[in-house]
Amino acid sequence: MNRKNILIIAMIAVIGMILAFFILRSDKPSVDPHDHGSEHSEESYEEEFERGPHRGRLLTNEAFKLEVTIYERGVPPQFRIYAYENKKEIPPQDIKATIELHRLGGRRDTFQLEPKGNYLGSDKVVEEPHSFDVKVLAKFKGKDYQWEYSQVEGRVELSPEVVEESRIEILTAGPQTIKTILELPGEIVLNKDKVAHVVPRLSGIVKEVFKNLGDEVKKGELIAVIESRELADFKSEHLATKKKLELAEATFEREKNLWEKKISAEQDFLLARQALAEAKIELQKATQKLISLGLAASDLEKLSENMDLTRYEIRAPFDGSIIEKHIALGEAIEEDADIFAIADLSTLWGEIIVYEKDLGVVKIGQEVTVKSKVLNLEAQGKISYIGPLIGEETRTVKARVDIENPNGEWRPGLFVTVQLVQEEVRVPVAMATDAIQTYRDWSVVFVQYGDFFEVRPLELGRSDGKWVEVLSGLSEGEKYAARNSFILKAELGKAGASHDH
Repeated sequence: MNRKNILIIAMIAVIGMILAFFILRSDKPSVDPHDHGSEHSEESYEEEFERGPHRGRLLTNEAFKLEVTIYERGVPPQFRIYAYENKKEIPPQDIKATIELHRLGGRRDTFQLEPKGNYLGSDKVVEEPHSFDVKVLAKFKGKDYQWEYSQVEGRVELSPEVVEESRIEILTAGPQTIKTILELPGEIVLNKDKVAHVVPRLSGIVKEVFKNLGDEVKKGELIAVIESRELADFKSEHLATKKKLELAEATFEREKNLWEKKISAEQDFLLARQALAEAKIELQKATQKLISLGLAASDLEKLSENMDLTRYEIRAPFDGSIIEKHIALGEAIEEDADIFAIADLSTLWGEIIVYEKDLGVVKIGQEVTVKSKVLNLEAQGKISYIGPLIGEETRTVKARVDIENPNGEWRPGLFVTVQLVQEEVRVPVAMATDAIQTYRDWSVVFVQYGDFFEVRPLELGRSDGKWVEVLSGLSEGEKYAARNSFILKAELGKAGASHDH
């Protein structure tokens, strides 16, 4: 065999190996281990049980098979069951199914599944953690079926000796008196009800500017003058219609006298009266144009042909301070240019960031204390607004407190701490704050069951820094890991806990 043939055979072998690699790889399921919303488990590609077409656990009894999934894409977790006979889907209405869950501590949850589309579904939520012994009962064609399996998640086993060596403190959940002082971050911002953006409403050339950044202004005070040909046209129109009205009034009076003396025809009188009415309407239109531009009625009375008709005076809308300036002498500006921003700084807003978990605590009208450590300032106020929407990414809501600022000590942009007014509350179930750990997207506590510790998602309420109210997730009398519970979280990470659906 010559060298050329040997090279050809070697190349064919290499290509075959590459093809085999990709074929084998394509047979493996494409599973996103971070996808909580699909019907599969969060675990490695090493599958420990047979899976069905919907990536659920496949339970088999000869030709009859059930595929059990926990579906949570866009909805709270719920059971879904798909049935098959000889690899063909069975209509869900032909199946009766019940699922029993047995959790640590003796709790049992029962789910009756009903036909929904092409599957059997549960109306009850499958509460987290999804860690339990499962019993599936089904009836098909008059025959009863039963399967049992276990699903473990968020669970760690430690002997009493290891717990003691690790100095993990075990406490019992129960009633507690909590002195509620909730601290929330905030920022001083402008009172948006007292901020005005001044626009000229006419194009022109800047002739005079009387105010600069930071200057104080009074309502009606002159802050700039613009030279506007458009304004000259409006004023000229007003003067012309005013002259026209005077002429129409004189003509009307003359025709009225002539008609009353039967010297002229009634038609001439009626025409004069109509002309007078039209002149009044034209003057009213011309007057309204100028008033809409900010000119006062007293200014229009003084208007004459000898005046500078191009002069357009811009005045402050209320008392305040110049916080923005976008105008310069000789500059050509358009009618919608934002030339000044004026703010009344005598009252400001404290914008508070309220976390999702604290929404049940913060109320409109609640007294708060606003503190600035940088400037050593403190102010009292009441929450006047709580936003209706929760930020999709931040999971927070903005609230607001009104702050009186007569001396100008508070400044917009200043970061502050907002404390809710202190009160003492006796709550039925509380736990130590140092017991709280994070697991996936939850705040959790490790509940003890003998040698086992299992994560329990929490809904928390008021806190005083030492104790925190438990609204759901932990019951009175249950034992949990407090101090040094982070060790359990570390052990859980080593175990590579799965989220098996």
